[in-house]
Amino acid sequence: MVHQYKNNGYDIVLDVNSGAIHVVDDVTYDVIAYINEHSVEQYSKEALLEAVSEKYDRTEVEEALGEVQELIDGEALFTKDTYEDYIMDFKKRPTVVKALCLHIAHDCNLACRYCFAEEGEYHGRRALMSFEVGKKALDFLIANSGSRRNLEVDFFGGEPLMNFQVVKDLVAYGREQEKLHDKKFRFTLTTNGVLLNDEIMEFCNKEMGNVVLSIDGRKEVHDKMRPFRKGAGSYDLIVPKFRKFAESRNQDKYYVRGTFTHYNTDFAADVLHLADLGFKQISVEPVVAEPSEPYAITEEDLPKLFEEYDKLAAEMVERHKDGRDFNFFHFMIDLEGGPCVAKRLSGCGSGTEYLAVTPWGDFYPCHQFVGNEKFLMGNVDEGVKNTELRDEFKCCNVYAKEKCKNCFAKFYCSGGCAANAFNFSGDICGAYDIGCELQKKRIECAIMIKASV
Repeated sequence: MVHQYKNNGYDIVLDVNSGAIHVVDDVTYDVIAYINEHSVEQYSKEALLEAVSEKYDRTEVEEALGEVQELIDGEALFTKDTYEDYIMDFKKRPTVVKALCLHIAHDCNLACRYCFAEEGEYHGRRALMSFEVGKKALDFLIANSGSRRNLEVDFFGGEPLMNFQVVKDLVAYGREQEKLHDKKFRFTLTTNGVLLNDEIMEFCNKEMGNVVLSIDGRKEVHDKMRPFRKGAGSYDLIVPKFRKFAESRNQDKYYVRGTFTHYNTDFAADVLHLADLGFKQISVEPVVAEPSEPYAITEEDLPKLFEEYDKLAAEMVERHKDGRDFNFFHFMIDLEGGPCVAKRLSGCGSGTEYLAVTPWGDFYPCHQFVGNEKFLMGNVDEGVKNTELRDEFKCCNVYAKEKCKNCFAKFYCSGGCAANAFNFSGDICGAYDIGCELQKKRIECAIMIKASV
């Protein structure tokens, strides 16, 4: 499978199965396009030369075809897919849990208008996780991690800093268990910043492998969607804290994470606003919402959003030239290696390697399924009881998804988000079409940026 596109003056060819990227000239681009249209096994060399030579000098076309044939012979173009049998065998392995998302607080001090967690309640009741429940969750993770040494725990909410003492106590408990079981915990935290202070920053800099700081971009955009419950905006309160925190972490091992909506389809301006504030690690992502919500991304928004991704990518290329680089999460792809094959084909591991834990100890496949009783998997006292559901997630991969099989992006997005697929198609092996289109555009832009440096 081959994917071709033009972006920011580059002619780019992606050989999907090998991952090889080729930046070519126009004549080579058109030669590859002809072969791609007629299939590498069936195209006629003479017909190709005749067709492409209508636009270019025949000698140029013959040279380009020779170079293309060398790539084909070298298995860097039009390569075969050899992964499907591998991933099916991989999924037969015993389940090992490697990460938990601890819902340390089902409560929040903001009233974000797009919050899928309903101001932290997750379709249920407000609650804070007790130390006892969190301790059992860590014990479960250790007991079910097999020989895996490195384990991950994310403190999530709601707003986890509303239950900061329990966060501290669980980190201390985890550090004790590391020594006893030869494990290593990587703790992370997601916060809206309202309660952030010097003590918390110091603790996080000592104990947190990564910290996610929630901010949507420009003041007017942020305050519209992330106000306090009485309506006041939160931008002015959190920005000085976030800037101080980012500097205290040497602009590393954190990212500011925003959400763009139908209200700010010019989101590239929000990304650049955050960069101009001095942040070097940035993620601004599309809202995922019911189509009936006024802030939901629509199909009609897509052309504008594609344009914004192109604009952002081109600006990042320009800033790189004068040393004003920053990382944009969705443009960060590794063209040399990247995740292992199994990871690239099966995704985040929700429902199998990764589970979300509610304040009262229930297990769900991930935070976005919390509150949907159909996806209740077990609890910290009994472990995973719904093994049938676990096996369903275990078999969720790019080859189990009809819309993924022939998509050029499948080895980069790993099939996308299972929760989004379920919410928009009724099936975890389905697809969220708007999300897919945006993901494909991001991958094209990311490859272009790599090609330019």
